[in-house]
Amino acid sequence: MQTLTQLFASFDDVPQAGVVNGVPIACTDVEIIEGLLPTAAEALTFMRAGKATVTLRSKKTQARYTYKISKSEDGAVFFIGLMNGPDNERAFSYMGYIRRDVYFHGGAKSKAGGRDTPSNKAFAWAWEALMKDHMPATMEIWHEGRCGMCNRKLTVPSSIRSGIGPDCATRMVIHGS
Repeated sequence: MQTLTQLFASFDDVPQAGVVNGVPIACTDVEIIEGLLPTAAEALTFMRAGKATVTLRSKKTQARYTYKISKSEDGAVFFIGLMNGPDNERAFSYMGYIRRDVYFHGGAKSKAGGRDTPSNKAFAWAWEALMKDHMPATMEIWHEGRCGMCNRKLTVPSSIRSGIGPDCATRMVIHGS
Protein backbone atom coordinates (compact mmCIF):
# COMPACT_ATOMS: atom_id res chain seq x y z
CA MET A 1 0.00 0.00 0.00
CA GLN A 2 1.26 3.47 -0.91
CA THR A 3 1.74 6.16 1.69
CA LEU A 4 0.16 9.56 1.10
CA THR A 5 3.62 10.94 0.37
CA GLN A 6 4.16 8.34 -2.36
CA LEU A 7 0.66 8.79 -3.74
CA PHE A 8 1.02 12.54 -4.14
CA ALA A 9 4.73 12.61 -5.03
CA SER A 10 3.92 13.15 -8.71
CA PHE A 11 2.28 16.47 -7.84
CA ASP A 12 5.77 17.84 -7.18
CA ASP A 13 6.56 17.19 -10.85
CA VAL A 14 4.22 19.90 -12.19
CA PRO A 15 6.35 22.18 -14.39
CA GLN A 16 7.05 25.75 -13.29
CA ALA A 17 6.27 26.92 -16.80
CA GLY A 18 5.86 25.22 -20.12
CA VAL A 19 3.17 22.94 -21.47
CA VAL A 20 0.58 20.81 -19.66
CA ASN A 21 -1.56 18.55 -21.87
CA GLY A 22 -0.45 20.54 -24.90
CA VAL A 23 -1.51 23.88 -23.39
CA PRO A 24 1.12 26.53 -22.61
CA ILE A 25 1.10 27.63 -18.97
CA ALA A 26 3.03 30.33 -17.17
CA CYS A 27 2.79 29.05 -13.59
CA THR A 28 2.22 25.94 -11.50
CA ASP A 29 -1.48 26.64 -10.91
CA VAL A 30 -2.95 24.18 -13.41
CA GLU A 31 -6.49 25.11 -12.31
CA ILE A 32 -6.08 28.36 -14.23
CA ILE A 33 -6.39 26.41 -17.49
CA GLU A 34 -9.13 23.98 -16.46
CA GLY A 35 -12.09 24.80 -18.63
CA LEU A 36 -10.09 26.69 -21.24
CA LEU A 37 -10.69 25.38 -24.75
CA PRO A 38 -7.38 26.32 -26.41
CA THR A 39 -7.97 25.36 -30.05
CA ALA A 40 -10.69 26.01 -32.58
CA ALA A 41 -11.23 22.27 -33.06
CA GLU A 42 -11.71 21.65 -29.32
CA ALA A 43 -14.02 24.64 -28.99
CA LEU A 44 -16.18 23.51 -31.92
CA THR A 45 -16.37 19.93 -30.64
CA PHE A 46 -17.56 21.18 -27.27
CA MET A 47 -19.95 23.80 -28.68
CA ARG A 48 -21.57 21.26 -31.04
CA ALA A 49 -21.98 18.58 -28.34
CA GLY A 50 -25.64 19.42 -27.66
CA LYS A 51 -25.90 21.07 -24.23
CA ALA A 52 -22.86 23.32 -24.08
CA THR A 53 -22.40 26.45 -22.01
CA VAL A 54 -19.43 28.58 -23.06
CA THR A 55 -18.00 31.90 -22.04
CA LEU A 56 -16.17 34.06 -24.57
CA ARG A 57 -13.66 36.42 -22.98
CA SER A 58 -11.80 39.20 -24.70
CA LYS A 59 -8.15 39.38 -23.66
CA LYS A 60 -8.08 43.01 -24.79
CA THR A 61 -11.11 44.41 -22.96
CA GLN A 62 -11.79 41.61 -20.43
CA ALA A 63 -15.44 41.69 -21.60
CA ARG A 64 -17.12 38.30 -21.36
CA TYR A 65 -20.37 36.80 -22.54
CA THR A 66 -21.83 33.42 -21.64
CA TYR A 67 -23.94 31.43 -24.08
CA LYS A 68 -25.92 28.21 -23.90
CA ILE A 69 -25.83 26.21 -27.15
CA SER A 70 -28.51 23.53 -27.47
CA LYS A 71 -28.90 21.06 -30.32
CA SER A 72 -32.35 20.51 -31.84
CA GLU A 73 -33.80 16.99 -31.63
CA ASP A 74 -32.92 16.26 -35.26
CA GLY A 75 -29.43 17.76 -34.81
CA ALA A 76 -29.83 20.14 -37.76
CA VAL A 77 -30.00 23.36 -35.73
CA PHE A 78 -28.24 24.73 -32.67
CA PHE A 79 -30.09 27.34 -30.61
CA ILE A 80 -28.05 30.05 -28.92
CA GLY A 81 -29.08 31.65 -25.64
CA LEU A 82 -27.30 34.57 -23.98
CA MET A 83 -26.93 34.69 -20.20
CA ASN A 84 -28.55 37.94 -19.15
CA GLY A 85 -29.22 37.64 -15.46
CA PRO A 86 -27.75 36.52 -12.14
CA ASP A 87 -29.06 32.93 -12.34
CA ASN A 88 -26.27 30.98 -14.07
CA GLU A 89 -28.60 28.05 -14.71
CA ARG A 90 -31.79 29.65 -16.05
CA ALA A 91 -31.08 33.27 -17.03
CA PHE A 92 -30.61 32.67 -20.76
CA SER A 93 -32.53 34.47 -23.48
CA TYR A 94 -32.84 33.28 -27.07
CA MET A 95 -30.36 35.12 -29.28
CA GLY A 96 -30.12 33.16 -32.54
CA TYR A 97 -29.31 29.84 -34.15
CA ILE A 98 -26.73 27.94 -36.18
CA ARG A 99 -27.78 26.00 -39.27
CA ARG A 100 -25.29 24.33 -41.63
CA ASP A 101 -22.48 25.85 -39.57
CA VAL A 102 -23.67 29.41 -40.21
CA TYR A 103 -24.76 31.64 -37.31
CA PHE A 104 -27.96 33.65 -37.75
CA HIS A 105 -29.31 36.29 -35.38
CA GLY A 106 -32.83 35.40 -34.25
CA GLY A 107 -34.33 38.60 -35.66
CA ALA A 108 -37.52 39.80 -34.01
CA LYS A 109 -37.74 36.55 -31.99
CA SER A 110 -34.43 37.30 -30.27
CA LYS A 111 -34.92 38.24 -26.64
CA ALA A 112 -31.23 39.09 -26.22
CA GLY A 113 -31.08 42.31 -28.21
CA GLY A 114 -30.44 43.23 -31.79
CA ARG A 115 -27.78 42.30 -34.31
CA ASP A 116 -25.58 45.21 -33.25
CA THR A 117 -25.33 44.33 -29.55
CA PRO A 118 -21.79 43.53 -28.36
CA SER A 119 -22.85 40.04 -27.23
CA ASN A 120 -24.26 39.18 -30.67
CA LYS A 121 -21.28 40.65 -32.52
CA ALA A 122 -18.88 38.75 -30.25
CA PHE A 123 -20.58 35.41 -30.88
CA ALA A 124 -20.86 35.98 -34.64
CA TRP A 125 -17.19 36.99 -34.86
CA ALA A 126 -16.02 34.05 -32.73
CA TRP A 127 -18.13 31.52 -34.63
CA GLU A 128 -16.86 32.76 -37.99
CA ALA A 129 -13.24 32.47 -36.79
CA LEU A 130 -13.81 28.97 -35.39
CA MET A 131 -15.39 27.84 -38.66
CA LYS A 132 -12.13 28.87 -40.36
CA ASP A 133 -10.24 26.72 -37.81
CA HIS A 134 -8.80 29.85 -36.23
CA MET A 135 -8.66 30.64 -32.52
CA PRO A 136 -8.11 34.40 -32.31
CA ALA A 137 -5.21 35.36 -30.06
CA THR A 138 -7.38 38.05 -28.45
CA MET A 139 -10.11 35.62 -27.31
CA GLU A 140 -10.53 32.80 -24.83
CA ILE A 141 -13.32 30.24 -24.84
CA TRP A 142 -14.16 28.58 -21.52
CA HIS A 143 -16.54 25.78 -20.55
CA GLU A 144 -18.16 25.67 -17.14
CA GLY A 145 -16.98 22.25 -15.93
CA ARG A 146 -20.03 20.38 -17.19
CA CYS A 147 -20.16 17.96 -20.09
CA GLY A 148 -21.14 19.71 -23.29
CA MET A 149 -23.24 16.71 -24.33
CA CYS A 150 -25.11 15.58 -21.19
CA ASN A 151 -24.49 18.56 -18.86
CA ARG A 152 -23.23 16.41 -15.97
CA LYS A 153 -20.41 17.70 -13.78
CA LEU A 154 -16.99 16.66 -15.09
CA THR A 155 -14.66 14.82 -12.71
CA VAL A 156 -12.15 12.98 -14.90
CA PRO A 157 -9.11 15.25 -15.48
CA SER A 158 -8.95 14.66 -19.26
CA SER A 159 -12.68 15.38 -19.47
CA ILE A 160 -12.33 18.57 -17.46
CA ARG A 161 -9.82 19.71 -20.04
CA SER A 162 -11.93 18.78 -23.11
CA GLY A 163 -15.37 19.56 -21.68
CA ILE A 164 -16.77 16.17 -22.76
CA GLY A 165 -17.21 13.31 -20.28
CA PRO A 166 -15.68 9.90 -21.07
CA ASP A 167 -19.02 8.17 -21.72
CA CYS A 168 -20.22 10.99 -23.98
CA ALA A 169 -16.88 11.11 -25.80
CA THR A 170 -17.31 7.41 -26.60
CA ARG A 171 -20.86 8.04 -27.86
CA MET A 172 -19.64 10.93 -30.00
CA VAL A 173 -17.05 8.69 -31.65
CA ILE A 174 -19.52 5.83 -32.18
CA HIS A 175 -22.30 8.07 -33.56
CA GLY A 176 -20.06 10.57 -35.32
CA SER A 177 -21.66 13.50 -33.50
